[in-house]
Amino acid sequence: MSVKPALPTWPIAGGSLLVGFGVAELTGVRGLGGVVLFIGALWCGMQWKASRGLPVAVALVVLFLALFAISHVLGRQIGSWPSVFVVTAVMALATWAAADRATPPPVDEFM
Repeated sequence: MSVKPALPTWPIAGGSLLVGFGVAELTGVRGLGGVVLFIGALWCGMQWKASRGLPVAVALVVLFLALFAISHVLGRQIGSWPSVFVVTAVMALATWAAADRATPPPVDEFM
């Protein structure tokens, strides 16, 4: 499958990491941030499955979860917000490359 999704998913995938952390920080309730993360990952995962297939969807959801975990470790090294910005950028770029980027049409070798 190589259908481009109707809406780009990279802002939601990256943004849910950023907004989820922001919600947790502002409210002091980590669970609310987790709800934002869950909703963002669920919506994106469904979009990825529909547009790119199950293997790409699973890979991107696993990356999302891995980056969430990595942000905690990285946060001890560079600070919480810088860590969140790094994982947000990585997730957004990976999502654009794997799911949202337009794929060129196949090249006819006999032209």
